[in-house]
Amino acid sequence: MLEVGSGAHGLVFGFGGGFAVGIDPLAVDYKRLFSKWQHNAQTVAAIGESIPFGDAAFDIVISDNVIDHAERPLAILDEIVRVLKPGGLLYFTVNVHHPIYEVVSRAHGLWNAAGLKFELSAFADHTVHFTEARIRDEFACRPLKPISQSSTVTETRARQRNGIASNPDALSKKAFFKNALFEFIGVKNG
Repeated sequence: MLEVGSGAHGLVFGFGGGFAVGIDPLAVDYKRLFSKWQHNAQTVAAIGESIPFGDAAFDIVISDNVIDHAERPLAILDEIVRVLKPGGLLYFTVNVHHPIYEVVSRAHGLWNAAGLKFELSAFADHTVHFTEARIRDEFACRPLKPISQSSTVTETRARQRNGIASNPDALSKKAFFKNALFEFIGVKNG
């Protein structure tokens, strides 16, 4: 089993060292900072855009809320599919947002690239702001058969609309939901 983006306390650490491996760009730092926990599984310092294992190397791949924090998230998705064996199981989650976040996030990236350093905290927590429709479309065009796809958009929207808006971020979430969870469980076509 492989966990892409195992982080400091990922799911891989609950499976035991002989069964699973995790990759994370900060794996070396996490081993130093969280040595007791990190010894529960083997980890490798690597980025998801270039997974250092051969094609069809894993029966199970896990990616739990990772790709939207990377520079090239869809390259990670392609790499996950590449290292998954035909018939292998994928468990994948990502935060999804109201479509306004994707539009404004692109503008945010453009003005930052142009040298205009104006930060909006609502866009600083994710490199990419996926909509539910966009991530579903990305899975539909890859060789994966869905077993289950779900999201918490309805619940997240209701909770944020009913919340107290004590700052500009909370006020924007009342109108445009943020950080709903999309979950995909599927099998690689073989």
